[in-house]
Amino acid sequence: MIVSKKANNPLIAVGYFFKGLGLLAHPTLRPFVLMPLLINFLIYAVALVLGYYTINGLIHQFIPDWLNWLGWVLWPLFFICFFIAGFFTFTVLANIIAAPFYGKLAAKALALANGADAVVVEELPLAKIMSAEFTRALYLVIRSVPLLILFLIPGLNIVAPFLWALFGAWGMALEYLAYPLENAGILFPEQKQLAKNIRLGALSFGGVTMLGLTLPILNVVVAPAAVIGATLYIKAIRENQDAG
Repeated sequence: MIVSKKANNPLIAVGYFFKGLGLLAHPTLRPFVLMPLLINFLIYAVALVLGYYTINGLIHQFIPDWLNWLGWVLWPLFFICFFIAGFFTFTVLANIIAAPFYGKLAAKALALANGADAVVVEELPLAKIMSAEFTRALYLVIRSVPLLILFLIPGLNIVAPFLWALFGAWGMALEYLAYPLENAGILFPEQKQLAKNIRLGALSFGGVTMLGLTLPILNVVVAPAAVIGATLYIKAIRENQDAG
C-alpha cells in the first residue's frame, strides 16, 4: 500500500490519538467503549491487588525487622515497575480479552466518521479474532526477549531503555492499527507492511499510546481511545491513497 508523506507525519499521527480521546464520550460510541473500559479496569485492579499482596508478603518474609525502612524504598519501586510493565504485559492481555469489542468499536467509529446513521458490521468469527490477537502477541513476545536480556548485559544495558521504548511504541502501533485493518480484511502480514510504510507516523501514534498506558488510572481509557484514533488514522490513509 502506497501512502502519502502526510500520513507519515508524526504530529498528524499523534493528533489522531487525541481525536480518539475526544470521541470516547460520543453517544454513538459510548456503548462500545464501556465494556473495554470495564475489562481494562478489572485487569489492572486485579493485577495491582495481587502485586500488592505478593510484594507485601515477600517484604515481611525476607526483610528482618531492623531493615523495615527498606519498605519505603521497595514500595515506590514496585509501583514504578508495575506501571512501566503494565503498558505491555497487561495491555496485551486486556486486548486479547477485549478484541471482539474493539473490532465493533472500530467499525462504529468508522461509521461515525463517514457520517452514516447506521452501519452493518460484518463480524469476524471469534476464532479468527482470537487467532489474530495471539499472532500479534506471539510476534511481540518473541522480539521482547532479546531486548529484556540487553538489560542484563553491562554496557549494552545503557541503550536498552531506548530500544525498549522504540519497541513498545512499535508494538502499540501494530496492536491498535490492527482493529480497523482487520475490519477491512487486511491481515497481520499486510498490517506490518503498512506500519513500515508509515514508520514515523506509526511510532509516534504508538509512542503516545504507550505513554498514556503508563499513567495510573488514566490508562484504562487509553486503549479504546487508541482504537478510535487508529480507525480515523487508517481512514485518512486509505482516502489519501484513493485520491492519489
